[in-house]
Amino acid sequence: MTPQKMRRIDLKRVNVARPTTIRDINRQIVLNYIRERGPISRAEIAQETALQRSTISIIVDELRSGGFVEEVSGESTGGRPPILLSLRSGDAVAIGVDLGTIRTVVATSDLAGRVLEQEEFQTDPDAGVTISHVIDCARKLNAKSGGTVEGIGISLPGLVDPESGRAAFIPHFRWRDLDIAREVRAATDLAVSADNDANAAALAELWFGRPEIREVRDFIMVLVEEGVGTGIVFDGQVYRGQSGAAGEFGHMTIGEGAPVACAAGSRRCWEAFASQRAALARYNTLKGAPEDGVGVDFELLVDLALGGDADAVAALKETGRFLGLGIANLTQGLSPEAVIVGGPIVRAWPLIMCEVREAVGESICRGLPPAQIIASTLGEQPTLMGALSLVLTTKFTPVSLS
Repeated sequence: MTPQKMRRIDLKRVNVARPTTIRDINRQIVLNYIRERGPISRAEIAQETALQRSTISIIVDELRSGGFVEEVSGESTGGRPPILLSLRSGDAVAIGVDLGTIRTVVATSDLAGRVLEQEEFQTDPDAGVTISHVIDCARKLNAKSGGTVEGIGISLPGLVDPESGRAAFIPHFRWRDLDIAREVRAATDLAVSADNDANAAALAELWFGRPEIREVRDFIMVLVEEGVGTGIVFDGQVYRGQSGAAGEFGHMTIGEGAPVACAAGSRRCWEAFASQRAALARYNTLKGAPEDGVGVDFELLVDLALGGDADAVAALKETGRFLGLGIANLTQGLSPEAVIVGGPIVRAWPLIMCEVREAVGESICRGLPPAQIIASTLGEQPTLMGALSLVLTTKFTPVSLS
């Protein structure tokens, strides 16, 4: 007999049911059917949900008048073409800010998550300068949208409290106690939310990733960039822990004498063995260059490997092996259904996936349920989609009573 899932009600955050609660939940159910199955007919929604056709018609009228959905013509089978429902496209609804260690991308997207326009600039080590650039880009894109943007999401490479939008610590720049959400909100007069980049990328995978992952309730997003971060999804929700501090597995100890030091100065943690910087350091060593050798960045390293450069391939494969060792630890401790690897390293996935999967298979205890280990399908920049998701998913999330 399958054990029942019972969630304890959090009395500090409970939302008491109102007379409109059922209607709100039904509205979100219909909207999500249109998002995931559209173009879809009213009749198909009724069949799938068991809601009355009259109820669906009322909800659809509300969604159309609110600018969420639109009617499109389906293919005719001989008579009049059927009228189908689809998410409204083309209008900018969200602005996403992907603040990275090297560059920052600011983009608009429609309700379906399609990027419409974007601006980018080199991230300045001075927090004030970078925030000023973010505000300028957001204002410019909002003006271009004609006022249809409803909010801004910000993805940050560090420890962020998602409740307040305050960045406690961004290791790469040594930024501390940065109230970026408040500053951007005050300057743009838009709702602003912020989160850790790996958490935001996990949220994007949950809502906009490949279909088989959207059906998974428990998975881990491993984001490989200058460092290594993880976003954890339990029971279809991102687990952030106290003050957003969950998921800092990049600093778990997995060995000694890593090719680079992590952001905290250690050569023993996962990040020091499995990050982009680690791969570059290995390549430089094979070429007889200094650890911080110049002339090759990670994008070029992957290009070289895909072009057949033996040293580039070897550096990436070794990095993949250590990536797998860390994933094995996460798999043993959390037993997820899937582990998704994201970031620029996905372009090298055909070269390293065997090393990653073999390292996992050799390191986990026998008898543990296996987890799928796959590359993200959100491109090399899942953190931008993550930033946009901080706004977009609020449109699709049903009312919660706990």
